[in-house]
Amino acid sequence: MEAKLTFKYDRRGDILYINRCLPYPEQESEELGDDVIARLNPTTGEVENFEILFFSTRLLRSDLFELPVTANWRLAVKG
Repeated sequence: MEAKLTFKYDRRGDILYINRCLPYPEQESEELGDDVIARLNPTTGEVENFEILFFSTRLLRSDLFELPVTANWRLAVKG
């Protein structure tokens, strides 16, 4: 299954959402530390969404944070 990532920023809550699919109530949540929450598929345990809290303050920090994401990058070719 091909997954496309979408990014949405909630300015009021200061949360960056990174989604492979729309969140749904059955997902399980796991705090990964550093104010990052993963939303997991309840059947497979795969990460489907990330919520990065206090996102704007991260832009002011000099340290980086990492997300446990593996990507398969390829060029889309139109036929």
